Amino acid sequence: MYQESTDHLIWSNYDLDLEDWRESLEELYPHYSEDELYEQMYDSNAANLDDERCNLDIQLSSPILVIGDLGLWYGRRTGYKEIESGNIRDCLYSDTDYTTWYVDKDGEFRCDATHHDGTNHYRYRTYRDGVTDEQIEDLKEKLYCGEATEKDIEKVTRRLGDEIGAVYGWEFPGEKPKVKVYER
Repeated sequence: MYQESTDHLIWSNYDLDLEDWRESLEELYPHYSEDELYEQMYDSNAANLDDERCNLDIQLSSPILVIGDLGLWYGRRTGYKEIESGNIRDCLYSDTDYTTWYVDKDGEFRCDATHHDGTNHYRYRTYRDGVTDEQIEDLKEKLYCGEATEKDIEKVTRRLGDEIGAVYGWEFPGEKPKVKVYER
């Protein structure tokens, strides 16, 4: 879960407060009503997400594995999906009501996404160079069955915070792989 004091925020639509936006919005839109200012705040925040997608247009050499701790109407479940493009910007899409993307203090790229049934927590990783298809499929099976350990995840994947940190000037402890950005 996002912790403001130790994590690095990329984008959020949780707890938007007009008072945080009021001065700049009133300067730009001095004749707007309170309702129009609220609408402009939400529109501006959405435009900021588009900006973050541009900032994080980082092409990796392999797909991105999204490890999910899902809050469903029948309880919590684990799961996964892949973002085949391998581009970090493609992680910044959600169909939930409220979403926060951030990099935690350990360099893990994460998302907290709230919907009508609960909150999903996502962790984004990419496959390590040299892992086999068999190792990847074994990890996916363990994730699907809820049996994957942190050791299993670390063996096959690596964090994305270092690539993201290179964009924003953030540094994290521990593993710092050579950051490769693949041109299109």
